[in-house]
Amino acid sequence: MMNPPRVAFLADSFHDVNGAALTCRQLDAFARRRDLPFLSVHAGDSNSYTAPDPHGTLELKRGPLAVKLDRDLSFDPLLFFRRNEVMKALRAFRPDVIHIASPGDFGVIGWWAATVLRVPLVASWHTNLHSFAARRIEHTLDFLSLNTRQQIAGVSESWIRGRELWFYDQAAVTLAPNRELIRLIGDRTHKPVLPMERGIDMAKYSPAHRTNENAPFTIGFVGRLTPEKNVRFLAQLEKELVAANAGPFRILVVGDGTERPWLEANLRHGEFTGVLTGHELSEAYANMDAFVFPSHTDTFGNVVLEAMSSGVPAIVTSTGGPKYLVAHGESGFITNDAAEMIASVRLLISDDGLLRRMRKAAREHVKQFSWDYVCEKQVYAAYARSLNRATVTNGACNRTLIAS
Repeated sequence: MMNPPRVAFLADSFHDVNGAALTCRQLDAFARRRDLPFLSVHAGDSNSYTAPDPHGTLELKRGPLAVKLDRDLSFDPLLFFRRNEVMKALRAFRPDVIHIASPGDFGVIGWWAATVLRVPLVASWHTNLHSFAARRIEHTLDFLSLNTRQQIAGVSESWIRGRELWFYDQAAVTLAPNRELIRLIGDRTHKPVLPMERGIDMAKYSPAHRTNENAPFTIGFVGRLTPEKNVRFLAQLEKELVAANAGPFRILVVGDGTERPWLEANLRHGEFTGVLTGHELSEAYANMDAFVFPSHTDTFGNVVLEAMSSGVPAIVTSTGGPKYLVAHGESGFITNDAAEMIASVRLLISDDGLLRRMRKAAREHVKQFSWDYVCEKQVYAAYARSLNRATVTNGACNRTLIAS
């Protein structure tokens, strides 16, 4: 990498257990491996600062008024008052580019700092906040009629999406995890929107970690147990499999969240592990026979990659980002509704030959996903694009502005 830019990266979620935080940690780790000039600013359990040489870290502890948005995500409305601490570190670092990971509390400071320092802003889109909010609003209003709930959720989703797109319009370049989002953001901002996919550690997530060959057919789910993940579908799946005499099976649920009590009360074949990490998570994936991911809101689906790398066929919906990870009929199934998802599970239960072929194909399919490729060829390419646009916009070059 010739003359790498000096990058200040501000992330609202870093040490947490979710796909966005994992991606942020991987970018930070890439910069460390390559010895690149990089300042990582994010939330931590305490306030600490390590001067860049060339990699540095500024961690800020959120205050007592921080609002819990999820079990592993908070927003501190007073964090902006600490912007001078961040600015001091940024001025000492002298960034060429500021990269923010969301429109959260750290993202807002990053946006402000980029404006003050007059350096290009790169923003990455990790989460469909509008879809998450709409699902939770609809779930909260379950005392209303279905039509009323859907109308309120739809209006809320549209309004929040508009605010998200306005925020990302402030960036010179945006990074997005799938083609649908690239089109959506590009149509709104008329600025470059480049892909930022995800990588996979194929040694950590491998069939080699499988330990239980004698268990009944294991249907797995990994993720937050919250309304936007559509996890209550698992109860419908269980009911249909029992009614069809599909054979012995269990549903392994890895994760935690507000929907866990409901699932525990309504799944007779469910096994709940809570949040797993490290070898326990690797083993849980490898012991699955089919990975069911009924979410309609995910932008990418890191857990889908992890399951497939573990040799587990993935069954996903036809909406959102996970569908781009699955080769339909080869490494898993892309389904249009609940009935198709249930039929796909039944097919894998009944056809051992198909299951074996899909297990092998799922593992083979994810070899193309590399964190080094994502960071170097996608993220650092976006940094170069933002600097190129800034040079042109500032009049330092006479060539035509790069087409969006």
